[in-house]
Amino acid sequence: MYKLSPLSKLVKLSLMTGLTISAASTSTFAFAEEDDLIKNVERIAVVGSRGAPRSVDDSPVPIDLIGGEELERGGNTDMLELLKGSIPSFNVHSNPISDAASLVKPANLRGLSSDSTLILVNGKRRHRASVIALLGGGINDGAQGPDISVIPSSALKQVEVLRDGAAAQYGSDAIAGVMNFVLKDDAEGGSLTARYGSYYEGDGDAVEISGNIGMPLTEAGFVNVSFQYKDSEATSRSVQRPDAAGLIAAGNTAVSDLAQIWGSPEVNDDLTIFVNSGLDLANDAEAYMFGNYSKRDVRGGFYYRNPHDRGGVYSNDGGETLLIGDIAEAGGAARTCLDVPITSGNVLTQDNYINNVVNNDNCFSFNEMLPGGFTPNFGGSIVDTSITMGTRGEFDSGITYDFSGSVGYNQSSYVIYDTVNASLGLDTGRDFNPGKHTQLEKTFNMDFTKEINVDMFESLMLAGGYEWHDESFEVTAGDVDSYTAGPYTSQGFGIGSNGFPGFKPEAAGEYTRKNSAFYVDSEAQVTDGFLIGAAIRFEDYSTFGTDTNYKLTAQLNLTDDFSLRSSVSTGFRAPTVGQANYSNVQTALEDGALVDSALLPATNPVAIQLGATELTPEESQSYTLGAVLNVGEVFITLDYYNISVEDRVSQSTKYELSDADKIALKADGVANVDSIQLVSFFTNDFDTTTQGVDFIANYATDLFDGNATFSLAYNYNETEVDNFTEITGDFKVSRLENDLPNHRATLTWAQKWEKVNFLLRGNYYGEYQGVHVDYDATINTGEAAVTLDAELSYSVTNEIIVSVGAQNLLDQKATEINFTEAGAAACGGCSNSQWGGQYYETSPFGFNGGLYYVKATYKF
Repeated sequence: MYKLSPLSKLVKLSLMTGLTISAASTSTFAFAEEDDLIKNVERIAVVGSRGAPRSVDDSPVPIDLIGGEELERGGNTDMLELLKGSIPSFNVHSNPISDAASLVKPANLRGLSSDSTLILVNGKRRHRASVIALLGGGINDGAQGPDISVIPSSALKQVEVLRDGAAAQYGSDAIAGVMNFVLKDDAEGGSLTARYGSYYEGDGDAVEISGNIGMPLTEAGFVNVSFQYKDSEATSRSVQRPDAAGLIAAGNTAVSDLAQIWGSPEVNDDLTIFVNSGLDLANDAEAYMFGNYSKRDVRGGFYYRNPHDRGGVYSNDGGETLLIGDIAEAGGAARTCLDVPITSGNVLTQDNYINNVVNNDNCFSFNEMLPGGFTPNFGGSIVDTSITMGTRGEFDSGITYDFSGSVGYNQSSYVIYDTVNASLGLDTGRDFNPGKHTQLEKTFNMDFTKEINVDMFESLMLAGGYEWHDESFEVTAGDVDSYTAGPYTSQGFGIGSNGFPGFKPEAAGEYTRKNSAFYVDSEAQVTDGFLIGAAIRFEDYSTFGTDTNYKLTAQLNLTDDFSLRSSVSTGFRAPTVGQANYSNVQTALEDGALVDSALLPATNPVAIQLGATELTPEESQSYTLGAVLNVGEVFITLDYYNISVEDRVSQSTKYELSDADKIALKADGVANVDSIQLVSFFTNDFDTTTQGVDFIANYATDLFDGNATFSLAYNYNETEVDNFTEITGDFKVSRLENDLPNHRATLTWAQKWEKVNFLLRGNYYGEYQGVHVDYDATINTGEAAVTLDAELSYSVTNEIIVSVGAQNLLDQKATEINFTEAGAAACGGCSNSQWGGQYYETSPFGFNGGLYYVKATYKF
């Protein structure tokens, strides 16, 4: 095993005291032993294992530690789902029909948006994804956070969750907290795992192969390589849409048995490789490097296009009259095609359709090409890669240093399948590439730490540093057919790939922003039982100026076993470059109708006319008050938190476009204006207060001739919107306040014997707001529920372990949708909305039901 010099232990001490603010690579090296002086953790600490308490008892702020072994026993291949099972205040919604949000699922810590939690890998800032979640389930509408799903459990030593505002230490995005993914750093050994899982419904089959290997890098270093490859089939929790069932009943045999699918998307060729390495350079210096390459292809469902009333394709008056294309008129001649009123349940059988369209070579409708309507699929390819390099050591003066640079890249190449560009007529293609989004971030850090001897303190650590950050967001135009206005545009046919029109060349471009920061931190052990800390950070952005934030922390040990802790801090979240500049056209449901909606930059003239102003950073104030009890094998923490956020950035409500607005949009270069009915924009429009309580209890004992660990974790979380205007709207407020359950808890029993281990976890989810298709008329109360997860492992030999397990063991169902009595009657009495979903997609435990899996692991 690679061992470090005494310098390494000093560096570890300095890092764990929370003084190297931009987060040095705390897991770069494999430490052989713990130093008894490593106490008073102010920031994320690299300590503990799965069997140890998950919250550090000597910390003035709450920290959860989740070991890699616990994650590998979670039963899911998705890192987001694994974390949801371990952190009660962490929530992830499945997004069955949500444009780009189905490619990169957003997550929530403490009820705040996904880009309000800072993500670190080995203590370094992780770049954000290129996907902006335009249909983000209310809470995440417009959010642009990092893609956590690319991180495989096979690469992780542990995950550390700082449940406290930390912008004064880390800068933007740390309003809700910080999650640090610590990579494995072994210089020897490894593992290889094969896993197969499937839902009880018989779909969603997932196959995964993952592995990890540690290797020496000369005699003074290590290289640790991890990989994961997986394929996941799609799921369907759908019933036939009533309108599609009506078409079938009327004799339209071209309609699919399930015209629209609500379920998890199909994921293919999902490959991730992580490398973590370190090298002792001697002379009190060390080097480290880590990074990843990840790629996956995703394909998910979309809304059904009814062959009677889909605007811009089949009809432009809600199904009263069929939309007829006149070939001669497109060539400059006079129009000769006659109108075809839709007077029956199946226009294909009407004489006027047969005579005026089918038997007329000059006239056409898309009913000839797609008589049963069509359902596009939306997806794309996600590429994510990063590299971080650095060196750290100690000067002769006793000051430790850490210099590092990082580059992170994420690209989303979109594809929409099985759709049409109606303006091209029957010559349209069916699959389109609407364009790409690319996020590129570069970061450089200098960090310094010094322990100072002061008579009035038992110990005093001072630190400071500088961070430079460059962020760019690039829009690449789609293929010509995805955005072009074809010859039938003037006849009312929609422009561009229906459902997700391509980015036009004039909408393409690269947008950049730079910022730099200076920060100072101190932490003093005043007495053996009293710790205080203070931090301040100054940020300077090239776009909107400067911002300064502070943090104060304290911990008081009343006895050897009981302590109180507290923190007060300010924070901020800078709007992303993408949020400030991105424009897009998407399909959305508004008041029950399928329409095209444009998202505009806040600086667009039409957006300004509707009330938009240039985006500014969110500002936050937070405080915590907690207690820690540690007696024998019992460990308990109780923490109250309160987070107030002003001027939150999110997507506005959708406004109807006037003809004057459309003229202005065309002049500003927005694509496909003629088919757009609604418009929205990013805005700083509302303030929120989020408060709650975290309770964690752990107990370890000998039981049944083995070792048992019991863990209880409970979170109460409540968000209230304090101020808002009509730009946000009542429905968005309801989603922010009610979509997530207020109560969430887990109770885990982990039992170990010599050859057999098992894990049993109960999950409690309180009531939530059930919402379907992002439409306020679908609101209902989702029922509270309990699910069980279980895994049983057997060591065939010292090297081979086989496991069987299940998530949602008893197949607890999500709350079923019952939109209206009329909607239920239309589909034969089923509890289902008119859009084919079976369960509310806001269910906090998902809508797919129980999942079983088997896996085998070879360790060497």
